[in-house]
Amino acid sequence: QVQLVESGGGLVQAGGSLGLSCAASGRTFGSYVVGWFRQAPGKEREFVAGIRWSASITSYRDTVKGRFTISRDNAKNTVYLQMNSLKPEDTAVYYCAARARYIISHDSHEYDYWGQGTQVTVSS
Repeated sequence: QVQLVESGGGLVQAGGSLGLSCAASGRTFGSYVVGWFRQAPGKEREFVAGIRWSASITSYRDTVKGRFTISRDNAKNTVYLQMNSLKPEDTAVYYCAARARYIISHDSHEYDYWGQGTQVTVSS
């Protein structure tokens, strides 16, 4: 079992930055893919970014490329999402998720473990 805990959400003005963290316990991420998803009110959960832990391969949705960066810290068993140039449309609850596969899936149904989510609100 893997337990995931997100932190770092909050309120920021458009154009600002926020950093999210996803700390894992229970086992290491070593053979996992970790993804960040988000869900805005009335919308489906969508993929934001993902990283293959063992090779540090990353993937992003098009609308966040160049603004968001996913990274990991082996020693802390933690994945980060640095979000820059935030826009009001980035407002959502952000979740981290993990799957014991090597492919970075954009489908939330293919992830086995989920954190509780953290709210990100971007004001205009």
